[in-house]
Amino acid sequence: MMKLRGDMPKIQRLLSTATSPAKATSQSKPYVVGEPSGPTMKCEVPGPQSKSLLADLSKIQSMDSVHFFADYDKSLGNYIVDVDGNEMLDMFTQISSVPIGYNHPALLSAFDSPSAMRVLVNRPALGVYPGADWAQKLRDVMLSAAPPGLDQVTTMMCGSCSNENAFKLMHFKYMEKLREGRTFTAEEMESCMINQAPGTPNLSVLSFHGGFHGRTIASLACTHSKYIHKIDVPLPNWPVSDFPRYKYPLEENIRENEEEDNRCLALAEEAIANSGNNGCPITGVIVEPIQAEGGDHHGSNKWFQGLQQICKKYDIVYLIDEVQTGGGPTGKMWCHEWFDLEDSPDIVTFSKKMLTGGLYHKPELRPKQPWRIFNTWVGDPGKLILLDAVLKTIKKDDLLGNTLATGDILLSGLKDLESRFPQYLKNTRGRGTFCAIDCDTGARRDDVLAKLRSLGVHAGGCGEAAIRLRPALIFQPWHANIFLQKLEDVLMAQ
Repeated sequence: MMKLRGDMPKIQRLLSTATSPAKATSQSKPYVVGEPSGPTMKCEVPGPQSKSLLADLSKIQSMDSVHFFADYDKSLGNYIVDVDGNEMLDMFTQISSVPIGYNHPALLSAFDSPSAMRVLVNRPALGVYPGADWAQKLRDVMLSAAPPGLDQVTTMMCGSCSNENAFKLMHFKYMEKLREGRTFTAEEMESCMINQAPGTPNLSVLSFHGGFHGRTIASLACTHSKYIHKIDVPLPNWPVSDFPRYKYPLEENIRENEEEDNRCLALAEEAIANSGNNGCPITGVIVEPIQAEGGDHHGSNKWFQGLQQICKKYDIVYLIDEVQTGGGPTGKMWCHEWFDLEDSPDIVTFSKKMLTGGLYHKPELRPKQPWRIFNTWVGDPGKLILLDAVLKTIKKDDLLGNTLATGDILLSGLKDLESRFPQYLKNTRGRGTFCAIDCDTGARRDDVLAKLRSLGVHAGGCGEAAIRLRPALIFQPWHANIFLQKLEDVLMAQ
């Protein structure tokens, strides 16, 4: 276990980062009854049981990425319990994919009815044999959470396949415009079967340095966060442009950051304008509201508004990838709602906290022929039963309000620690509880995360040196203060 340096006095959490009447939510108890009151550590992580299970798994599967094995019977609320009995405050939540905590009663009871159980057991090929209530389920669940202005939805299995099919819609729109409404020619139908033009056109999607959009081929071509994701994989040579890199604090660097927005918007427009002359027209742009995997890089309202205007100017598709930001962690259901866009994006993809993958889009992007956006499952109606319970819980418990209030405490606490440990921390940023802070080096970040875990806090890293925080929507002010105190303890011992 980590020990504090003897010459450093232990400082209790400052009032500026403690729960105040102005910021506190009306909820004074945990949203999940019975969750631990704080972390309890019995041994190092990974402990002996985790190490033994990993050795067994390694005999049949190469998965060296495993951090530890969890006990999901004992994990509860904001706390994940590993197989060695360590109870850790989880601020990473399965890479941001646990919406309302572990073993939430609303989810445990979601399949209590015989009809719900039959949905789970009789999983349909939704594109050909949907159940009688499928259209109503999509309206009641998926469209109840839809981004404003988008009334078309197709469910998918994960974020990668959601983006892959969104790219198809981009390309379909572009080719339909070129054809001016005519049907496919015999040459197009024959040539596409051997991946040749004209049936297989040379088209592209513009993405950004630092972005992450998935690990299947087209989405991987748009991913630029870590080399290990891409190396040795043949990929299309699609264009990539710069995503803004701001100077912090934002309020002290307004002019420099406006110049950065202008620079990045000019680069994006140049790539789009020249793509036809380069023989590979750009049919759309994919961008994350916050570049999560790549380092929690934020963009301003001006950046996202400008990008939308460029897409309109060149009549290409504007896709916002909300796989990690969607579902409420920024304090709104969709992060792009913060950006004051002129109108809705053309496509929004989702997964993680939404429990099912999929894409919302505008009606004009509907494919005109069947089988073009299709796979065996096209989602899973069982996931909609769970999502329905999640959405009702978010509304009933005002979890978006809780996320905003707790996020204020979390962000102010991080800023306070940055001001007191500037040699270790910089660039505090966040929306809601979707927060991050940079360490001075990647090695320091890794050390801080390891020591946090030894103290019972499980957090994540991203980019070169960022600590990223991805708690569930039931993460409350006192949870934030537990984390801040543990982080302070770690920094004092550096």
